[in-house]
Amino acid sequence: MKNLNENAAASRFLLGGIGTGNVSLDNNARLCDIELWNNPNKGYRSPYTFFAVRAEEDGGKVYSRALESRLQPPFMHASGAYVQDMGGISRFKHSIMKGDLPFVHFTLTDDNIPVTAELEAFSPFIPLNTDDSSLPVFKLRYTIKNNSQKKLTVSVAGSICNLSNIANNNDPESCVNKFVKSDDYQGVQFLPLNKTEANHDYFEMAFLTTEKGNVTYLDKWIKGAWFDGLQDFWNDFTKDGELTPGRTLNYIGNSLVVNSAPVGSLCVKKIIECGQSESFEFIVSWYHPNRPKSWWQSKDQDKNVIRNYYAKFGSSLKSASYFIANMNRLESESRKFSNALNSCTLPDYVKEAVSATITVIRSNTCFRVEDGTFFAWEGCNDNSGSCDGNCSHVWNYTQTLAFLFPELERSMRKTEFLYETENDGRQNFRARKYFSDAEHGMPAAADGQLGTIIRLYRDWKLCGDDNFLRQMWPSAKKALEYAFTNWDKDSDCILEAQQHNTYDIEFYGASSMINSIFYAALRAGEEICKYLGDNDSAQKYKQTYETGAKKLDSLCFNGEYYEQKLDEINKYKYQYGKGCLSDQLLGQQLAHVSGLGYVLNKDNVKRAVKSIYTNNFLESFDNHNNMQRTYALNDDGGLLLCSWPKGERPEIPFVYSDEVWSGIEYQVASHLIYEGFIDEGLKIVKACRERHDGYKRSPWNEVECGHHYARSLASYGVLLALTGFRCDAVNKTLYFKPVINEDNFTAFFCCPAGWGLYHQNKTSEGINSEIETLYGNFDGYKIVII
Repeated sequence: MKNLNENAAASRFLLGGIGTGNVSLDNNARLCDIELWNNPNKGYRSPYTFFAVRAEEDGGKVYSRALESRLQPPFMHASGAYVQDMGGISRFKHSIMKGDLPFVHFTLTDDNIPVTAELEAFSPFIPLNTDDSSLPVFKLRYTIKNNSQKKLTVSVAGSICNLSNIANNNDPESCVNKFVKSDDYQGVQFLPLNKTEANHDYFEMAFLTTEKGNVTYLDKWIKGAWFDGLQDFWNDFTKDGELTPGRTLNYIGNSLVVNSAPVGSLCVKKIIECGQSESFEFIVSWYHPNRPKSWWQSKDQDKNVIRNYYAKFGSSLKSASYFIANMNRLESESRKFSNALNSCTLPDYVKEAVSATITVIRSNTCFRVEDGTFFAWEGCNDNSGSCDGNCSHVWNYTQTLAFLFPELERSMRKTEFLYETENDGRQNFRARKYFSDAEHGMPAAADGQLGTIIRLYRDWKLCGDDNFLRQMWPSAKKALEYAFTNWDKDSDCILEAQQHNTYDIEFYGASSMINSIFYAALRAGEEICKYLGDNDSAQKYKQTYETGAKKLDSLCFNGEYYEQKLDEINKYKYQYGKGCLSDQLLGQQLAHVSGLGYVLNKDNVKRAVKSIYTNNFLESFDNHNNMQRTYALNDDGGLLLCSWPKGERPEIPFVYSDEVWSGIEYQVASHLIYEGFIDEGLKIVKACRERHDGYKRSPWNEVECGHHYARSLASYGVLLALTGFRCDAVNKTLYFKPVINEDNFTAFFCCPAGWGLYHQNKTSEGINSEIETLYGNFDGYKIVII
């Protein structure tokens, strides 16, 4: 990830595990966006939550700063720079931020203080190790370097507000701050008063350090008025670099404005010789065990409660204790993954796209309930989930979860087929039955439903678990057969009836987008049926896609790309007709990822995918007029969802047609690469990442209908296309086909058996290749270079 300075105000790096909620660090190295209560909470800053450094020279000169860079204008709050943000405390002049998930690193510099401060923060993230990647914890490691010619006495103090009763504005009388100490840590635990886990909103936190030296604390700032608490903390800290618990104020004066937020502080003090550095480590953990058994989170709902999966780790102290006991391994394996991804001989913006979008998995877009079932919104609104129900047509595009955490992806298949597929094969594209929530009442989504068949095939091939396949296939087969009676009503092997889809509208007539997914699903069904010994069904599916594909090529391919064919198209709203749809070959891209081969004419596919790039990619949006939502503008580059190079654009085209979605950009980019148009595919990825540069948009938040939008997880498909990686665990085979830097190639790969690096170099004697196993075990697997 590129370096970002203190002006990169859009940057937010999420900390936290899968399904645990999040805390973020912004471009100034401030903790922000506290989102720990089953819901997004964008913009919320915990009062008086910050870290500070004090440095004292031999001879008595003292320097003090918040461990943040300067706040940037405008300062528009009614009270100026708001006091709870400590706007008046001196900060470092400059910062550099660099994030390589799961680590984020800051360097803070200021010529007026004789130290350089660095911060590295992370939460464990280890592909395939789902539990260790689901810990409600993060570590902050501040490293202070003495740049002076004198010995320095340096203290680092952190302060955090007790948020256990956020619903009551953190009323200090309803909170308990408790000093805790064990052989492994000491710190402050933040608890609610008169609440137990029987209360649905029970919440606690812990703020700890593993340091063994000079550690002091304030379990709670003084109870006072106006700015007394912050002033007293600052006086105490800057006086001698230590904190004094049990402080009181007994001055005469009024208490007109009570301001006694329940803040606790920890301070660590060390001697740093000239030119040397010392680290100061802190750990934050939390525990919010309950959630209403519903997609929608009612704040007064004490009944019908289900537990969050991460509650299995126990209280904030128990999860922190586990993290501390395993800290070296958790950090080492997390760093091993980060280093492996960074060592790929791929363009930096490709590695960025894969790494940065992983954030979705551990954002509030995703959660997991007590029996391990994984659920996901489409994305996050500022204060609520955006579009519930594991939306099948949005998650259709995603690849990251399937490869990095395949057990969570398979959980989604179980929900789709065991809960949401009806006896007649109709599949609800928003999963609500698990929670007994009301059905959404929409028609089945043709793209999403058929896509679940392809994903089932992909996931079975990845894991090689026949029991999983046999459990899913009876319902999956019904979902596939549903297409014959409901979308292909004239039995001509082309789906032409009303087709609800990911654009939140219905296509009518023949669309290569929907039909390519249909043919890829039939190919998957054919392979599954052959494996299970159902040869009659396998033959039926084979004949259908072969017949249909030929007809579709004849009907819809115009020599350059695939059009939509519909009689009297102007009778219908929200169609695209002669438009060049970026998703026109989505099914073919999914087939490539899953190893299903071509489902439409190969030559036509190549021409069509190149036409998507030629017609829909814009170097600049200065001259693009868009009446819809805006994700690219001004001098941004990006890929339109649709264009009309031959004219005849409908008066009211399909919803979203003029927009730019990063998930579709990654889908098209990967397909271009699969078809040999490598430069064009990479150009799309580069343009997408340049829009998310930290200044215009966050590098770790690709927005569509909400923050951390799931479709952006299509980015992993670019890695798959560039490496040609496929895993066939059924036949114990790993396939590779590098298409970039083939002479000296290294790339990350992951499947349920393990992860590591694939190395390839060409010599005059041929190709040398090997895999470097970094996690798991590939005994018994063979490598095939395509």
